[in-house]
Amino acid sequence: MAKITLDNLAHSYLPNPASEDDFALKELNHDWEDGAAYALLGSSGCGKSTLLNIISGLLHPSQGRILFDGQDVTHAPTAERNIAQVFQFPVVYDTMTVRDNLAFPLRNRGRDEAYVAERVQEIARMIGMEDMLSRKARGLTADAKQKISLGRGMVRKDVNALLFDEPLTVIDPHMKWELRTQLKKLHHDFGHTMIYVTHDQTEALTFADKVVVMYDGRVVQIGTPEELFERPEHTFVGYFIGSPGMNVIPARVDGDTAYIDGSGVKLAGGYAPLDGKVEIGVRPEFARLSQTEGLPVRVHRVEDIGRHKIIRAEVLGHDINILADEDEHVSTDMNRVTFDASRVNVYANDWRVAPKGEAA
Repeated sequence: MAKITLDNLAHSYLPNPASEDDFALKELNHDWEDGAAYALLGSSGCGKSTLLNIISGLLHPSQGRILFDGQDVTHAPTAERNIAQVFQFPVVYDTMTVRDNLAFPLRNRGRDEAYVAERVQEIARMIGMEDMLSRKARGLTADAKQKISLGRGMVRKDVNALLFDEPLTVIDPHMKWELRTQLKKLHHDFGHTMIYVTHDQTEALTFADKVVVMYDGRVVQIGTPEELFERPEHTFVGYFIGSPGMNVIPARVDGDTAYIDGSGVKLAGGYAPLDGKVEIGVRPEFARLSQTEGLPVRVHRVEDIGRHKIIRAEVLGHDINILADEDEHVSTDMNRVTFDASRVNVYANDWRVAPKGEAA
């Protein structure tokens, strides 16, 4: 296990980057705590895999350093970093049995056969392949091969870090939850530093102690699932986390009131004058239809998805979503909407602005 430090790190795939826009990974400084489980979350092309490959040593950064427990490993090859990496698509030895595939990392490091057998059996049980240990990997399904890759990544207890690059993409949906649960159990039992790349918010939020949200090559927020939901530091975080995502509405903010086309929305705190693109963000969970108060709203349709209803609506020319409880009454005469003032965030140029007096 290791504390991983990213020091002034950035990367461009161009030979002579001239501006920040030329960097696939923009400057980053952060400490990954020893023994913590992180998820790198973002849409395709945001820099997740670039960052993971720099940490693993498959890619050398254009600038900055990588340190494991204070030791500079920026130019150290992957083999010297003592990490295990599981890729998006399965990497197995087709001519070997499942048992020998799982045993390979241990035998390669000279572990005795009694320990190898015990550990392989334990991992095979974890990934549900005990009855397939004697089968050759050739001819197995893609999800079975990926389970072997996962198992081979997890078989060593002494690694500095376990890195996962969208490892459940080819796994059947009914197996994904079980394997995520096993990964969390592994982390709980052995305390490995884990970094898990995904574009799936459910995977990220259910796996990680802290989620690292990336957008356009930049880390825009690092936080617990609760922090990302309650206080998105960037409009992308609000949009990407949650289903449906946060409503973002252009507004003018004056003190403790936001004005949407002249109609006021009360805010929980006061704000200094703001420049640039100003918006408010409110999650669908904190919006409510009303017959008597709030902003004028026009309901387009109501989608009943069992646990709750999603109300697709329009407020003063801006599309919004509203969540209603499963048994909550929605009628045609409910033509106003209110927002919970304590849950409304204010953004300037996509970044959250703290109200006056808010604790850091």
